[in-house]
Amino acid sequence: MTGRPYAVPVPKGYRVGPWEVREPLASGAFATVYDGTRHTADPGDPAADGGEPPHRAALKFLPTGTRTPRQLHHLRDLAEREVHLLRRLRSPRLIRMYDTLTVDDPDHPELDGATVLVLERAEGSLDAVLARTPRPDAGPALLAQICEGLAQLHHAGWVHGDLKPANVLLMADGSARLADFNMAAELEGTHAYSPAFATPDYTPPELLWPEVDERGTRIRPSADVWAFGVLAHVVLTGGFPLPGGTSEARSDAAMRYARGRGELRLSPALPAAWRGILQDCLAPAHGQRATDTAALLRRVEQAAGASRSARLPRLRPRRWRRPALAAGLAAALVGAASLAYTAPWESAPAAAAPPTCEKPMVYENADGRGYMAGHSGTWDFTVKRGDGGSQVRELQCLLRHLHGIPEVGEVDGDFGPKTRSGVVIFQERAGLEADGVVGPATWRALRKGGEPR
Repeated sequence: MTGRPYAVPVPKGYRVGPWEVREPLASGAFATVYDGTRHTADPGDPAADGGEPPHRAALKFLPTGTRTPRQLHHLRDLAEREVHLLRRLRSPRLIRMYDTLTVDDPDHPELDGATVLVLERAEGSLDAVLARTPRPDAGPALLAQICEGLAQLHHAGWVHGDLKPANVLLMADGSARLADFNMAAELEGTHAYSPAFATPDYTPPELLWPEVDERGTRIRPSADVWAFGVLAHVVLTGGFPLPGGTSEARSDAAMRYARGRGELRLSPALPAAWRGILQDCLAPAHGQRATDTAALLRRVEQAAGASRSARLPRLRPRRWRRPALAAGLAAALVGAASLAYTAPWESAPAAAAPPTCEKPMVYENADGRGYMAGHSGTWDFTVKRGDGGSQVRELQCLLRHLHGIPEVGEVDGDFGPKTRSGVVIFQERAGLEADGVVGPATWRALRKGGEPR
């Protein structure tokens, strides 16, 4: 790894806990991520989240040993934020954390004391997709999943604080996950406190030159909504929504816009269905933005043309029974001030529609082999009456088209009384507690049984 600026250089073959370090995946200003292979004498060794960890994972090393006291305080704060959030939240649109480790190796002072996060291993990033295809066909569908992740975060009382393409990861099934929660903050009423660091192009005007106290910068969920608006404009048009050839110029334009001395100039290439959404996300004052992300998600899903029929960038899984063609994705990762990770994958020459609810498909991941009818691959996330989104849509698809339960109603992603009735029928058939709540046991039974109809 000579000649490359790794934040935490770790030699190939280095062991930390049951994990062996393999190739580096990415490095940023605060951490380095490596491919990791699990070696343990006990194959049932549980992970920190209570499940069995996979054979491969992403090992995120955060240095806590050879730094100045001020740097160490900052790095520990970043690590603690990410660990705290990932230990508390288990949402299907957030990258999953399996364990946390601390390196105990006095013989290697540059590693001794480093914090290691064992994370779900992604196959790509939105940043890499945009580097190759500035306006990907999969953009609207991915935006719906990204917005869903924000809705899950905000509903749980958290602000991401650094949403951008590099922090959106793509899994082997083509689904999106939000990642890199170093800047995440838990709300205390209407505000949270985040470190005084952000990516200018995705930072709302009120936070470009914020007041900072001993607790950090005061941040609201509206900051994530602004970042989503910028990201959506980039994905849909290939450019930023404010003029300027550099990040500094665009930041100046954002400030003029916020002070009423400039206008928001959305690209003519922006589809009409998205124009009103982005105008509401990019309102100059935080109180004018579409801060109800659950309602925003419904608008985004509608503009995306119903995600059940949208085309996602598909990666070629290694153990699918039927091949799924992949959209071309890039294997390069860019950005040194932030951290996401990617790995090589095999792409096919053309794109195909993803598995639909009419045709559930067999897949296999760390949780086992089962059927999927969408892009969430949910095994352990709980959904119940009143919930909505892609997990509910997949639930409805599996009930109707894998288990022949038409009482589910429309496959619309809304968990209403008809869907609950279908769940109760299935739970009674499967010998489960018929409470109408879809938790890990019900997901397991849904995915493992039946034949496509």
